[in-house]
Amino acid sequence: MTSELPLRVISNGTAILPDRLVPDAIVAFRGSRLVAVRPATNRIPRAAERIDAQGGYISPGFIDIHVHGGAGADFMDGTVEAVRTACAAHARHGTTTIFPTTTTGTPEQIDAMLESCVAARRPAATPGPRIAGVHLYGPYFAEGKVGCHSQAGRRSPSESEYQRYFDSGVIKIATCAAELPGAIAFYKAARRHRCLITCGHSNSSWSEMQNAFQAGMRHVDHFWCAMSSVPSIRQRFGVPMQASMAEFVLANAAVSTEVIADGCHLAPELLEFAFRMKGANRLLLVTDANRALDMPPGEYRFGPNSDGSWFRSDGKVGWAPNNSLASSIVGMDQMVRQMHRVTSAPLPAVVRMASLTPAERTGIATSTGSLEKGKRADLLILSKSLQVRRVFVGGQELPLR
Repeated sequence: MTSELPLRVISNGTAILPDRLVPDAIVAFRGSRLVAVRPATNRIPRAAERIDAQGGYISPGFIDIHVHGGAGADFMDGTVEAVRTACAAHARHGTTTIFPTTTTGTPEQIDAMLESCVAARRPAATPGPRIAGVHLYGPYFAEGKVGCHSQAGRRSPSESEYQRYFDSGVIKIATCAAELPGAIAFYKAARRHRCLITCGHSNSSWSEMQNAFQAGMRHVDHFWCAMSSVPSIRQRFGVPMQASMAEFVLANAAVSTEVIADGCHLAPELLEFAFRMKGANRLLLVTDANRALDMPPGEYRFGPNSDGSWFRSDGKVGWAPNNSLASSIVGMDQMVRQMHRVTSAPLPAVVRMASLTPAERTGIATSTGSLEKGKRADLLILSKSLQVRRVFVGGQELPLR
């Protein structure tokens, strides 16, 4: 019975709620569920197990909806071992809920990735972040916007292919470039499967985005990265100049987007601009991290280890052979620290962008994403400098080594 489980209480820390900080807070959980979040005005029951936050912060666990790998593994390697290795790496950086993300690749490689993620959701000897679903990201990218992904694995959507992916039941986020043939049918299929529908790696115009929106698209991947601009749209359509994805996202309150706040992808003024324009309710932090997370500088494969495209890690970020950026190599804790350090966003708003906002956009906010009674005990203890000290998923502490 739940009532027979021991009460555990985190104290001597500041709780981070979506809209405010609670100094000298108590966060109590029993088993996998939170039972109290409040100021420390009452005595802690003598029988409770005490956990000392040591004057730091008590935070909800981070949620990453766009992430490719870590610790030498890419989710597209297609093995349970690779999935668990990458998940464990991101847990060390505070991610307690994760959406493993595909790259471009063959249908067989994507099938293997989905199957390994389903298998990895089963209980393991060493627990890790909760896999809440898969982000079907590649392969439906625009030809000129593939970025560091393998060009050979890019294609337009076909129902016979993507319907098989959706039928797996594990896809919860679905991306497609809005201008591709078959994109609208893809969006409608994703909507039937209740996915967060996104547009990314696209050179689409305002009118193409409007058609996508009408079909269910509500999110745009990594703002300013591999997306259209007014000049790129002019190259497609000539004059008069037309609006691009950027203008569409900024003009539509219902559309959310995400930023990679690793200190390499976007300058501080762009992070500030994104926060001011979209706010914490519609701006998400993502890592977009690849297998070089927590690895030494060197050459790595992006996507499947067998034939993924090559990139170089310099210890700060990934670089493609053409000297364009090739995704990040740091975790969500770094995104939170950077966003807090270089923008006007207060700490509750920054943490919201890494927890409750992605939970809301993916439909899991009733169970996780904030410190609230009845939600899962997905918790972090952070130092005063926002370094991850302890991680709990469903009330179970994860090893950080």
